[in-house]
Amino acid sequence: MAIYQLFTEQKIPASIDEVWDFISSPKNLKRITPDYMGFDITSKHLPEKMYAGMIISYIVKPLLGIKTPWVTEITHVRDKEFFVDEQRIGPYTLWHHEHRIEPIEGGVLMKDIVTYRPPFGFMGRLANKLVIGKKVRGIFDYREKAIIEIFGPFIEKNTAVLTPTT
Repeated sequence: MAIYQLFTEQKIPASIDEVWDFISSPKNLKRITPDYMGFDITSKHLPEKMYAGMIISYIVKPLLGIKTPWVTEITHVRDKEFFVDEQRIGPYTLWHHEHRIEPIEGGVLMKDIVTYRPPFGFMGRLANKLVIGKKVRGIFDYREKAIIEIFGPFIEKNTAVLTPTT
């Protein structure tokens, strides 16, 4: 039983309120998911904000364009800090995604921890090495670019200090 984790971090030049308003709205999920995933939310009457216990259903095309149902539950929410989504039905044996944000100088640091297990035992481990791991990474690479398009690039302040040499 192989379990994999992906850790990502991204600095965003926006306030904690702006970032939280964006990431906690289920309607924004499609904007930060690559088109090739065929991601469509099928839940009706979605609220503006996620809440613990919320169920969201989608159709995705993770491999070979095959439509796959995906149902997640938002299991934990702490306003302007984090939320967790867990797969209930879908392509993985395990999917647990923790989204965290924290204020930093000049904006917000967004962190993601994705823990997943592909199906099919040994074959799933092989598929992860050849395809699945790269696809998961690619989704987050795409999301990083989408977040930059939405909020702009994060510019690090120059903290160099000039000191005399004599």
